[in-house]
Amino acid sequence: MTACDLSETRFVEIVFPEQANHYGTLFGGTALNLMSKAAAIAAARRAGTSVVMASSDKVDFHLPVAVGQLVELCARVERVGRSSMTVNVKVIAETIGKQDRKLAMQGRFEMVAVDGDGRPTPIAQSADNT
Repeated sequence: MTACDLSETRFVEIVFPEQANHYGTLFGGTALNLMSKAAAIAAARRAGTSVVMASSDKVDFHLPVAVGQLVELCARVERVGRSSMTVNVKVIAETIGKQDRKLAMQGRFEMVAVDGDGRPTPIAQSADNT
C-alpha cells in the first residue's frame, strides 16, 4: 500500500442533527468549519509546520447536504509561495447505499506557514512547486 500524496487531505464526516440548520441540512457555518480544517491540515502537511488562515476566497454552496448524508472533504494544495499556500477544498455529498456522489460545495483558502512565534516562515519548495 502506498501513502497518500501529502499535498492532499481527505476525510469523511456524517451530518448529524446538531450540525443542521432549521431546514434539516448542513449549517453553512459548520460546513465552513470542516472546509477550513481540511485546508489547514493539507497546508500544514505540505509546509511541515503550523499554518494559519489568511483568507477564504469565494466558497460556493452548490447543493444542500441533508442530515444523515456523508460529506467527503478533499483538500489539495494548488499553489505554494514563499510562506503562503492556496488550498482548494471540495465537499462531496453522498447518501449511504446509493451511487449519488455530488459536489455540494467548493472553496479556496489562503494559508500561511508560521513559526513558533506565529510569524510567517518560508516553505520548502518541491520539484513541482506544490
